[in-house]
Amino acid sequence: MDEFHRIKRLPPYVFEEVNRAKATARNSGADIIDLGMGNPDLPTPAHVVEKLKDTIGKPRTDRYSASKGIAGLRKAQAGYYARRFGVKLNPETQIVATLGSKEGFANVAQAITAPGDVVLVPNPSYPIHAFGFLMAGGVIRSVPSEPTPQFFEALERAVIHSIPRPLAVVVCYPANPTAYVADLDFYRELVLFAKKHGIFVLSDLAYAEVYFDDVPPPSILQAPGAMEVAVEFTSMSKTYSMPGWRIGFAVGNERIIAALARVKSYLDYGAFTPVQVAATAALNGPDDCIRDMRETYKRRRDVMVESFGRAGWEVPPPRASMFAWARLPQPFDMLGSVEFAKLLVEEAAVAVAPGIGFGEHGDGFVRIALVENEQRIRQAARNVRRFLESGPEKLHNVVPLAKRR
Repeated sequence: MDEFHRIKRLPPYVFEEVNRAKATARNSGADIIDLGMGNPDLPTPAHVVEKLKDTIGKPRTDRYSASKGIAGLRKAQAGYYARRFGVKLNPETQIVATLGSKEGFANVAQAITAPGDVVLVPNPSYPIHAFGFLMAGGVIRSVPSEPTPQFFEALERAVIHSIPRPLAVVVCYPANPTAYVADLDFYRELVLFAKKHGIFVLSDLAYAEVYFDDVPPPSILQAPGAMEVAVEFTSMSKTYSMPGWRIGFAVGNERIIAALARVKSYLDYGAFTPVQVAATAALNGPDDCIRDMRETYKRRRDVMVESFGRAGWEVPPPRASMFAWARLPQPFDMLGSVEFAKLLVEEAAVAVAPGIGFGEHGDGFVRIALVENEQRIRQAARNVRRFLESGPEKLHNVVPLAKRR
């Protein structure tokens, strides 16, 4: 039988090839140091866990919850935006709680996309940024990931040559996977561009609090006029080490927020109420846990950059996010990112994410996540060093990228 229409629009999941290599190696007894998936390993703050425990089993908390988020949670998110960005939000009309920012992107794509609508998406970028709209029937046009003048040149070409006119542009800074960071001047220019051409901006700010210098990443909603065109998605996953709790937010433009809330009302009843109450406690509580998280990732970043560099693999230090974005080391660049990542698992017991999984312009790179402790990162570097020193010998049984094409 033919595949279903939406399934046919999705390419093979390239990360699965690396996952199979990991499973095979582990079944053979290998100790895999997994720097592939961006799955935070830090503990959820104790006061958040205690609030969850206190709420479970009480009257009404086991019932259906509120699809758009309980009132207290939306008010807490408004308070966070006021403190952190100086942005005033109406909890009733400008905030929706989502089951993580990934679900938020997928649902907003369903809410606003008509078949054939053109959406401008960075390449490379986090997969849901493109595939949420593909599954909703949209058409993707790639633009550069880096926030440079070339980004705006690509937007101009897209507006001129796209039929129909683009519906929206997606941005993600600090970026997954590239770790690029945008400043407020970039967002000011982007808002002006969006208003001029009548397109929406969908901003992914999941890594707002994971930064390593003294300049916190801004929100697009700080730019004048942004509420007229922009919606921003944030997540509790990284800031509070709550990835499995599945709590995020969409905030901003009232028209899009209303559309998202309506779609969600047909799809879900919201997260489990005690989880929402605990997330409220996180947003309203002390922020020392955020500083501790940030310092932990910074130490890991510094250890990775230093130890991998001594091993012979130069890893540029990311300014933000929990990822490093590194070119394939010589002489392995001929393999492409998938074959290199599989070989690294098999020969070095280290897992990374192949760059092509984030878009074709990501091939030639891998994403390395800061999700192991410093000792394990140093062990990964030692494994990598042995692997690189035996480099040419490892290439004999691997089909080069050029030949595969």
